[in-house]
Amino acid sequence: MKSVNIEEAVGQVLCHDITQIIKDVKKDVVFKKGHVIKKEDIPVFLSVGKEHIYIWEKQDGMLHENEAADILYNICKNEYMKPSAVKEGKIEVISEIDGLFKVDTEKLNEVNSIGDMMIATRHGNTIVRKGDKLAGTRVIPLVIEEEKMKKAQEIGGGKPILKIMPLKHKKIGIVTTGSEVFHRRIKDAFGPVIVSKFSEFDSEVIGQTIVDDNREEITAAIIKFIENGADIVVCTGGMSVDPDDRTPGAIKDTGAEIVSYGAPVLPGAMLLVSYYSYQGRKIPVIGLPGCVMYAKRTIFDLILPRLMADDILKKSDIDKLGQGGLCLNCETCTYPNCGFGKGM
Repeated sequence: MKSVNIEEAVGQVLCHDITQIIKDVKKDVVFKKGHVIKKEDIPVFLSVGKEHIYIWEKQDGMLHENEAADILYNICKNEYMKPSAVKEGKIEVISEIDGLFKVDTEKLNEVNSIGDMMIATRHGNTIVRKGDKLAGTRVIPLVIEEEKMKKAQEIGGGKPILKIMPLKHKKIGIVTTGSEVFHRRIKDAFGPVIVSKFSEFDSEVIGQTIVDDNREEITAAIIKFIENGADIVVCTGGMSVDPDDRTPGAIKDTGAEIVSYGAPVLPGAMLLVSYYSYQGRKIPVIGLPGCVMYAKRTIFDLILPRLMADDILKKSDIDKLGQGGLCLNCETCTYPNCGFGKGM
């Protein structure tokens, strides 16, 4: 491409979009890439500050910004996603469903480190809704070396760096422990909180069993829920280290694989995550610390969307929650900057 005076550009082909910005009125393209410039267009170009414009001259080894943005989109795209129209070298990635959004951050960082191009995404491991913008891809200059775009494609390796995991319908069993609740010395306040959390998803609470601080009874209650069709079993109470806190041991006694007992999150450090193998499936059995009952946002808000999307948690997934894992109880939740869920 080459720069020419707008007065001398009549009949030439515009090689990039021209945007007009009128404060509080509009920001939109007035001339699109490929437009053949006419004499009557000159006043409009001058009104948007374009005394000189670039006209298209194809060069070997160079790609136009729109062509390059399409390559970046293809590095990102996956099932349940669609592109916006390309505009000024930018394509946005739009969600077609409600689901759990995942980002391959290592590859994302590699692409963004190449230079002259960028992919900006929302935070991973968060809920997205149909129509949400997931990411934006853009090439910074008007033209870019084809070799750079090939390097970006090599980093992608043919595997999309973005993913949406559809949310599933789940049947929930709640096992509430504690002699004080079992003997009706106090009213259970934990169950309603759990029901409320799951009500924000496509779920069905199939029952709540209240048991004494008895390891065998807790184990039996968990297994019974699984045999009765529960997709997730949540255990409340008895998650600390006091002598009467039997829930972690009872979960272990089921034969479930303990992924993590403890999490670098406050509130929520005493979380237990495990999976019980049953009929070819992995059933999450979760031990929730007492903070979930009274704190607005806790570790449970971070892992619940992942449980609802069958995103199997590993020890490393829990360990990574430390950055952003301190809730400051802000009057207005700053999620996802702080890492805690809003509206989940």
